[in-house]
Amino acid sequence: MERLASFSSDPFDKPPCRGCSSYLTEPYVKCAECGPPPFLLCLQCFTRGFEYKKHQSDHTYEIMTSDFPVLDPNWTAQEEMALLEAVMDCGFGNWQDVANQMCTKSKEECEKHYMKHFINNPLFASTLLNLKQAEEAQHNETAIPFHPADDPPRPTFDSLLSRDMAGYMPARADFVEEFDNYAEWDLRDIDFVEDDSDILHALKIAVVDIYHSRLKERQRRKKIIRDHGLINLRKFQILERRYPKELQELHEAMRRFARILGPLEHDKFIESHALEFELRREIRRLQEYRAAGITNFCSARTYEHLKRTREEERLKRTMLSEVLQYIQDSSACQQWLSRQADIDSGLSPTVPVPSSSGRRSAPPLNLTGLPGTEKLNEKEKELCQMVRLVPGAYLEYKAALVNECNKQGGLRLAQARALIKIDVNKTRKIYDFLIREGYITKA
Repeated sequence: MERLASFSSDPFDKPPCRGCSSYLTEPYVKCAECGPPPFLLCLQCFTRGFEYKKHQSDHTYEIMTSDFPVLDPNWTAQEEMALLEAVMDCGFGNWQDVANQMCTKSKEECEKHYMKHFINNPLFASTLLNLKQAEEAQHNETAIPFHPADDPPRPTFDSLLSRDMAGYMPARADFVEEFDNYAEWDLRDIDFVEDDSDILHALKIAVVDIYHSRLKERQRRKKIIRDHGLINLRKFQILERRYPKELQELHEAMRRFARILGPLEHDKFIESHALEFELRREIRRLQEYRAAGITNFCSARTYEHLKRTREEERLKRTMLSEVLQYIQDSSACQQWLSRQADIDSGLSPTVPVPSSSGRRSAPPLNLTGLPGTEKLNEKEKELCQMVRLVPGAYLEYKAALVNECNKQGGLRLAQARALIKIDVNKTRKIYDFLIREGYITKA
């Protein structure tokens, strides 16, 4: 025979007796040879020698009871479980309610036993310490660790530090302006009174549930910001710039998935792609060496030096072809020489004045396949080709000028130039065209 803990203090949680189908009460008998499922009998059926299918009355058995001490000789296992359930139901510290629920122990006995064996017990204390250390170790693996501080920074409103932290207040763990900042306004006029109808009461409960869901979304966003270190956006952007341009674009595109991966997994994902990028670039360089017949790194250094020299020669030839374009115009040639002298001396080059002679005009813009071309008439297409303006931009400028003309009752050229910030000559041609076609009128 062996005494074991029961299923629960509630008899309805136990399986019924296999003999009489009544609910089992302790003590009861469990067959040690039958099962699973366990073959359980009440004491009355066991004493009658009940047999069923493979179960025989001479099988070995176990007596199931929780009437034995575990931590204290005066407390049975069933009372220990009842105490833990009562503390869970009534809350820690409400010892009078705990004693009322148990019915077998007083308030002082419950408090003394719980504090001695479940709070100050060295065995449980060491277990809780191990759990705390494991939690701290897991916390230290996050991408942006946070450490408690006695006096967190309190930046003044609208200061440089406050703007860098997006209005975050570390002492309160809140932002000056929260996500969904006016969510509480929906609750300001709600008041639960006794004479509310069932429908009105249900509507008020639904509004409160909606408010709770909005608060959960606010907390979720704040957790993402804290976990990923996004409070100081400037520092986050500086960290992004350490990657090559291609990886910066990937980082920007994959940022929306950071909320799913978590901070550590997201950083591993980006770093793995950075490593892949470096490996691919190194493989391309080695393939270039192999195609050129290079078999050692000494030859590779010579190849790189010659490659840079060829690139410099190509740039010089490009500069020479630029000189030849201006050679027929003495004033343009003089401007080019002065610009090159400024560049050689480290000064900012002067902007050359376009010459009336010797300069080739740019060819008309090809509108084939450009978005918005189908919205233009033939005259507008001709204008975009000559001005070299894409149809989408022209339609935006046209809409802005027409709207402003309708508001003011007319439009001047100076106002048009203030509205669209492009080359003044292009603005003049667009303005004259719209006046000529009757889209706008002069002020």
